[in-house]
Formats: sequence, C-alpha cells, structure tokens
Amino acid sequence: MDLRWWRVVLIAAVGSALGLSWNLLSGRGFALDRNVLIQEGDQIVEASEAKRRLDAGALFLDARPDAFYGMSHIPGALSLPEDDFDRAYARLEPTLRKNLDIVVYCSGFGCEASHIVARKLKERGIPAVVLHDGLPAWQEHGYPLREGPQP
Repeated sequence: MDLRWWRVVLIAAVGSALGLSWNLLSGRGFALDRNVLIQEGDQIVEASEAKRRLDAGALFLDARPDAFYGMSHIPGALSLPEDDFDRAYARLEPTLRKNLDIVVYCSGFGCEASHIVARKLKERGIPAVVLHDGLPAWQEHGYPLREGPQP
C-alpha cells in the first residue's frame, strides 16, 4: 500500500517538473513571472500612489459594469464600463480630455477591464494608468468607498 502512494507522489513530481521545464524552455509557455494581463505600454500604480493622486485631484474611472459601480466605488470615480465603452466614452469625452491624470480600476486580480479601458483611452490620445489589483487593493488599504450611482 505504501508503495502505491509513493508512486503517485513520484509521478506527480516528475510530471510537474517536466511540465514546468517545457513551459520554460519551449518559448510557447505561460508567463509565470508576471501578470499576463499587463502588456507593454501599460502603466500600473499601487493603491498608495493612486490615493495620493486622488487627493491631488486625479480623475478615477471605474471599468466595471454599471451595476457594480452602484454597489461601491472610489469616491469621485466616474463609471466607464468596458462592456459599454463607446456609449460611456461619448458621454464622458469632454471631461476625459480636460484631465491629465486618470486612474482606471476594476474588480482586481484577473479583471482585464481596466487594462482594456486604459488602452482604448490611450488609442484616443488620453493617457491613463491602471490601479494594480483594482478595487480590492484600494479596500485592503482601508481607503474610502462610496455607494450609489453618484460619483
């Protein structure tokens, strides 16, 4: 019985080692040393830097769907949902063009919406940075949140 358990452990260890080796050496593996959502040209800020920017008057954009914005958002943030970008952008464009410091956030690790919105803004000549790990990072630092549809 003991022999079978060691075989399972040995097979799992050898399989893991072979898989990680292939991932590293093949040139086609997954990037295990960085967040795959971050692409070249993306600018990322940590929560403490984002808070400093908010206090200095930066415009915050919530890239989550409108329903999530209503549940909670960073005070003063405007809703620019990635899934309805064109309509929301048309409504907000004059405000966006007046602001030189824009921070975009979404639901945190694994959420690509803030990256997509920041890239779309950049394509339109509006620079924006992404809050690393989004709203959860903001909450973990104990920074304020607001509920409801108003910024």
